[in-house]
Amino acid sequence: MSNNGYKTILLEQKTQGVWVLTVNRPEALNALNSTVLNEMGEALRQIGEMPYEDARALIITGSGEKAFVAGADIKEINELDEEKALTFAERGQSIFHELTLLKIPVIAAVNGFALGGGCELALGCDFIYASENAKFGLPEVSLGLIPGFGGTVRMARAIGQRRARELTYTGNMINASEALTMGLVNKVVPQADLISTVMKTVEAILSKAPIAVGSAKISINQAWDLDVEEAQKNEAKIFAELFTSDDVKEGTTAFIEKRKPQFKGQ
Repeated sequence: MSNNGYKTILLEQKTQGVWVLTVNRPEALNALNSTVLNEMGEALRQIGEMPYEDARALIITGSGEKAFVAGADIKEINELDEEKALTFAERGQSIFHELTLLKIPVIAAVNGFALGGGCELALGCDFIYASENAKFGLPEVSLGLIPGFGGTVRMARAIGQRRARELTYTGNMINASEALTMGLVNKVVPQADLISTVMKTVEAILSKAPIAVGSAKISINQAWDLDVEEAQKNEAKIFAELFTSDDVKEGTTAFIEKRKPQFKGQ
């Protein structure tokens, strides 16, 4: 598929229904600027509007071997005033929130530096696989700032408040193995194996009922905003709604008949 006129990202179909969005500014270590954010927002809208058979999983990565996304563009940040800074932060937060709203799994394949806005982008994905050379951090305090694209919110949820505070207050970078130990990333592999490893997991997900996977994502995400009792009520409601889909009948019948299910996403 063509790149649809994008200048700073690549949007390519890896296999049927599996898309790869690559932040493509290797000369700037894939730093996020307004153009990248706008193009990413457009790409996510494009994927969100596709029928299920055309969009079943999204992988997000960075161009080159050094960086996933090394942060936001400091030259652009340097020119912001309070009003423009609020717009900039809200724009980034809104686009990263789109990753949560997508009904398909979104996996970050972190292939190098994931700092500041890049770390926040990875945190916005459903989970993270990293190459051995990956490095993570929220160094905004060294610029007199705090993370503005959801970092103070999502990092604490990912690794707990105390570790999140330490990382955010110090601005320190951590390597891939430290990120794995903290539970920030799910798996660490050699860089050459990163995309193929992600694809193996994607293929496992694609063998399952797509509506069920999407519903699981919704339930997990909504649980953050509810107390345990309300979250469980919400889970039961989503569970029950799945019984209006053909896939439940197919999945349970196939199990009883000892055959592989043929899910249709409806």
